[in-house]
Amino acid sequence: MIRLPSVLFALASLAACTGSLFQSKSAPATIYRLTPAPAAQTMPQPTVAADLAILKPKMPTGLEMDRIAVLYPDRRLDYFADARWSGPLNEVLQDFAVQEFHLHGNLRGVSGDTSVFASSYWLEIEFTDFQAEYTPAAAAPAVHVHLRARLGRSGDRHILGQFEADSVKPAAENRLSAIVDAYAQAADAALAQIVAGADAVAAKNSQAP
Repeated sequence: MIRLPSVLFALASLAACTGSLFQSKSAPATIYRLTPAPAAQTMPQPTVAADLAILKPKMPTGLEMDRIAVLYPDRRLDYFADARWSGPLNEVLQDFAVQEFHLHGNLRGVSGDTSVFASSYWLEIEFTDFQAEYTPAAAAPAVHVHLRARLGRSGDRHILGQFEADSVKPAAENRLSAIVDAYAQAADAALAQIVAGADAVAAKNSQAP
């Protein structure tokens, strides 16, 4: 059964300034928030007695802002007009990763990097691709998400595991809401691979004498 991620979006309103000589006539941007797919109904797995801090992801140049990126066949990077993520993309994806672990992982606790020193492990994520890509052969783009991750032990900063994930999800149609759906699906699929790998490594190390 395919899990469909939930994509929440709302229209941001502009505050009115009575009597202002500088009122904007431009359309307000549509704000999109990414959330992972709900957890499927499966047999519960034993909880791993370990806590994980997810560091703020690293983003390539051009993707570190709140704009929604699109790559054209000539390799020109651009952004969808009048559309924004709900915050800087590294913060959006850090929150997405934390939710992904809560929904689909088995670790006792997962949080952002503010608690890195109090956690058993830390996870560093580097995204190399997070954009919608148009090709001459398709009317709608496909979203490409590629990332690398490292899992380390907080006590001595020792690297315990390295992971890589790649996911491509075509948009159902050439509309922004459908493209954002594809973004959520691609991010969900890629980060699910990282969750599975980190869970396995943490479980193995937690059982080691």
